[in-house]
Amino acid sequence: MKLRKMAYVFMAFATHLTAANSFAAESVKTVTDTNYSAVQLQEIRNATVKITYADTTFLIDPMLSRKGTYPGFKNTYRSELRNPLVDLPMSEQDVLKDVDAVIVTHTHLDHWDDAAQKLIPKTTPLFVQNQSDADIIRNQGFMDVRILGKHTEFGGVTLRKTGGQHGTDKMYASPMIAKFLGEAMGVVFQAPQHKTLYLAGDTIWRPEVDQALSQFKPEIIVLNAGYARIDGFDDSIIMGKKDVLKASKVMPKAKIVAVHMDAINHMSLTRKELKQFVQANGIDSHVDIPQDGETLQF
Repeated sequence: MKLRKMAYVFMAFATHLTAANSFAAESVKTVTDTNYSAVQLQEIRNATVKITYADTTFLIDPMLSRKGTYPGFKNTYRSELRNPLVDLPMSEQDVLKDVDAVIVTHTHLDHWDDAAQKLIPKTTPLFVQNQSDADIIRNQGFMDVRILGKHTEFGGVTLRKTGGQHGTDKMYASPMIAKFLGEAMGVVFQAPQHKTLYLAGDTIWRPEVDQALSQFKPEIIVLNAGYARIDGFDDSIIMGKKDVLKASKVMPKAKIVAVHMDAINHMSLTRKELKQFVQANGIDSHVDIPQDGETLQF
């Protein structure tokens, strides 16, 4: 009788333990299902960033030349300075390490330079905004050039091209300046269990930006925020500090990452100035301003 009672107690305990383990396993699964997988962004220099998303690493707008390789852009702010203004924070080999694909938002020198064309393997998958840029880059010897659209799949990531404008309507009213500015695109990154990332590219704040924010509701927003200026105009050809503030108000739950500063002659907004601005406006907890080489995780 005593043995039977002990067996009963043991069976009851085992049943309870099994149920508890099952509940624990279910709890862990629930936590895993509701958590986001990490998104990693490394600021290299200028508009050049590495984004690791769903275990796929994208190199964005590579400018890999050494400090002072090129003269400043003509007819722009501080054109007497040589570009880039600073060296890479690491070797070119480290920049290219583990890169699965390259995204060139447009082919201006500060987004796609001779060094990048020479150092990036010609078989690397490379995404561009349109047929014109695809033709340029294919003529440079790259064999796997793809045009981004509204829905492009690569490495478990959905890439979506977004619009914008690389300057004001007044600038584009001049055919010569419009040709100089050209076209540029943004990109939205999406994957299951990952925060949506929106890289706005070289654009001012436009209805296309509002549309991207409204449609995709990104949790991470990367803004080219150096307020680059050309001669004869008070406004910028890309975003600046007021746009960073606007983004923080329009998308208050998103993390804003400000890049494209301190490396090219016509950038008129520095990291230091932007940091002071975001602190003065009480949005510093919403805004990251990474230094060259710095890595952020979301």
